[in-house]
Amino acid sequence: MSGLTHIAASGEAHMVDVGGKDVTQREATAEGCVTMQRETLATILSGNAKKGDVLATARIAGIMAAKKAHELIPLCHPLLIEKVTLDIEPDEALPGLRVAATVRVSGRTGVEMEALTAVSVACLTIYDMAKAVDRGMEIGPVRLAAKSGGRSGDWRRQP
Repeated sequence: MSGLTHIAASGEAHMVDVGGKDVTQREATAEGCVTMQRETLATILSGNAKKGDVLATARIAGIMAAKKAHELIPLCHPLLIEKVTLDIEPDEALPGLRVAATVRVSGRTGVEMEALTAVSVACLTIYDMAKAVDRGMEIGPVRLAAKSGGRSGDWRRQP
């Protein structure tokens, strides 16, 4: 368990002390998708979903979720997030929607969890708003695409 930073040698969970780390600009991008029936995608893109504008609502939900990651994930540090972007693009090949979130902070710890939370909640919001017409939608994979900054440096998912 020595590789797990949130687990002490005796096995109990604790919040990592980041006080000694340098403040650096850190950024993370996460991605995910919601696969659905073609008719469902057409309904969402036309703006005819009964619950309203699915894409705008999911975008706001994802941004709000990034700001609340520390309230949802135990041992996650509260951060003064500087920027969150959330993009939702249709993909006819799925068919469905691709969701990407990028989060930036100048701080002592990274924003991977904030980016992953943003994507997850945006995807859940899409599902919630369109489930009346397609309960068979699938969410995932949700994953980290890239991160930069901090002691561990830059990382990018290989295609």
